[in-house]
Amino acid sequence: MSCPSKICNPPAAGADDGWVEEKASPEIKEAMKPFALDEATLRKTMALFLDNIERGLKKATHDEATVKCFPTYVQDLPQGTEKGKFLALDLGGTNFRVLLVELDIGKCDLQSDIYAVPHDVMLGTGEQLFDHIAASLADFVTKHQLEAEVLPLGFTFSFPLVQKGLRSGLLVRWTKGFNIPEVLGGDVVQWLQEALERRGDIKIDVCAILNDTTGTLMSCAWKNPECRIGLIIGTGHNGCYLEAQANAELFDEPDMGSGKVIINLEAAAFGDDGCLEYMLTDVDKLVDGDSINPGKQIYEKLISGMYLGEVARLYVQRFIEGDLMFGGNHAEVFQTKEVFETAMISDVESDPAGSFQKTQEVLQKLGISDASEQDMINLRFICQSISRRSAHLTAATACVLTKKVNEPKIVIGIDGSVYKFHPHFRKLMKAKMQELMEPGFEFDLMLSEDGSGRGAALVAAMAAMRMKDQEA
Repeated sequence: MSCPSKICNPPAAGADDGWVEEKASPEIKEAMKPFALDEATLRKTMALFLDNIERGLKKATHDEATVKCFPTYVQDLPQGTEKGKFLALDLGGTNFRVLLVELDIGKCDLQSDIYAVPHDVMLGTGEQLFDHIAASLADFVTKHQLEAEVLPLGFTFSFPLVQKGLRSGLLVRWTKGFNIPEVLGGDVVQWLQEALERRGDIKIDVCAILNDTTGTLMSCAWKNPECRIGLIIGTGHNGCYLEAQANAELFDEPDMGSGKVIINLEAAAFGDDGCLEYMLTDVDKLVDGDSINPGKQIYEKLISGMYLGEVARLYVQRFIEGDLMFGGNHAEVFQTKEVFETAMISDVESDPAGSFQKTQEVLQKLGISDASEQDMINLRFICQSISRRSAHLTAATACVLTKKVNEPKIVIGIDGSVYKFHPHFRKLMKAKMQELMEPGFEFDLMLSEDGSGRGAALVAAMAAMRMKDQEA
């Protein structure tokens, strides 16, 4: 029973956002209407997503499916009994992490360092990239005095991969600003091992490759054995889930006893065949056309942090030019690509109802000090329209995965900056899932506190344990 005074259970700051819609300018409300997806649209999206999963799982239709459903070769979830010292390498953007993970029953100690990938290396040669990663690994090993040990390493590689085994992954395409054509189609584990061999000064056993969504699932399952789904809602977007091996026709290794395998959906590419045309706005198409991969990763462009701020920028620019915001001034500010960051959406929406402190701070960063209260209400309405579409689409596809796993109680492990830092994303996503979910399914959302690094170490730990068992 809720407390009628609301003192013992106060609403979250800014949680009641109905006032924004009430006060936003009619012209802006009308322009943002396509972002308010009704139940029929979400259920249509769910049906298309499920159809793509089914096609991605089957050999006969896999090639034409946009949701590729690649087997990860991870057959077991952690038991919480894993022990030992492991390295993890987590590459998925302009920064990457190297971690030392010490596991014991119910315990996980992490030490990590962050290394930057220079822009010229992101667009350079394969040798440059992997030599840079190997140099960073060597720096980490030296810094943590691990030179005398040969440690198993789990490699989280957050780009589309076709896995050929637990130690082999072929790069399908680059995303997140990387573009190194010579690595495409190549085995990234081999690229890394060759770079380590060129150095010759550290000994590392790369015993597993996975993507960040698998790492998230593994990390959360270590804490909660009911976790069956992993989602990334950050710079990029993807998902994975636990599937029966019998349904995963591309999986070609013996069953080691679980009868299951984690499937990497590569969900970002949902819609690349044009099936989501019914929900794309002209601004979505502008953002897609101006990206480094036009026509690709369509679903990701509706959900992830790499694009949400840019969608907001283009709408604000349009409204200024239409004399609907800022008195028709400051259009030049919003003409600069990516000047309005996705983090600014979270800041604007974190203001409590009727307050504009964070919004004013965002505008001041952009050099705007003369915004009216109406301007700030309109800006917030634009931001919340865009973030809600992201949350509701994520909820819709999460419902599909929950039903696909088909267990009575399921935990969904989630990582990524949008989910972590947007003040209302979790609430919006969970509420929409409750609306869309069929009776008989119980679910909860779990933040992956340690990212995919711990998940990579867990996969390495389980691979190392299995190797020892086979040698015994």
